[in-house]
Amino acid sequence: MKKTLILLLIAYCSTGFAQSKNFIDQPYLETTARVDTLVAPDQIYLSIFISEKEDKNRISLETKERKMAQVFERLGITIDKQLKLNYLNSYNKNYFLRGKNILKTKTYTLEVYDALTAGKVLIGLEKEGISNVHLLKKSYSKLEHLKINLKSKAIKKAQKQALALTQPLGQRLGKAIYINDGFFQDDTFYVSNRNLAYSPAAEMMDSEEPIDIEFSKIKVESEVSVRFALD
Repeated sequence: MKKTLILLLIAYCSTGFAQSKNFIDQPYLETTARVDTLVAPDQIYLSIFISEKEDKNRISLETKERKMAQVFERLGITIDKQLKLNYLNSYNKNYFLRGKNILKTKTYTLEVYDALTAGKVLIGLEKEGISNVHLLKKSYSKLEHLKINLKSKAIKKAQKQALALTQPLGQRLGKAIYINDGFFQDDTFYVSNRNLAYSPAAEMMDSEEPIDIEFSKIKVESEVSVRFALD
């Protein structure tokens, strides 16, 4: 019984090795292709922080919220769709004579669709005493569709490269026996912890009305590696 199990195990290992070896030894050509494009971001996310100040002219957080909402309404921003509350907090400040003083803070995320509107938001909030505004990120709404389109272009490019390499040799390109793909997106910017006034849109803030300038475009790349059998 033990000898039978050993023989079966050897036979199984030999079969597995032979199949693997046959695949590795099969003549093939591997080629890599990359395609890229630039897209204008159409989703701009701003972080807005509002708080109550510790002074005699203290303005309540609720009053600041109403002023913020009025700015957005004047700009045609749909508050219930584009504005989200991220964080809220209240804390006590103890004073020897005045006793406790409760201060509140809130952080919002606002989505806008172009740099011009972002500039108008910044100016409008600044006029209302709300100046803590930061750029969180920028994105492209049709990114998933773009990924598929770029991958399709990359694999066609890989096939053309393979044909260009095999035809002068008189060899025929067979079917693809291995495909590996990658996707890259570069929308790096350096304002994640700074006021939006220091962003690439800074030039918009020198006047009452910002100039119509866009954020830098997002670079999107797709890369595929394909192994084609050689018949």
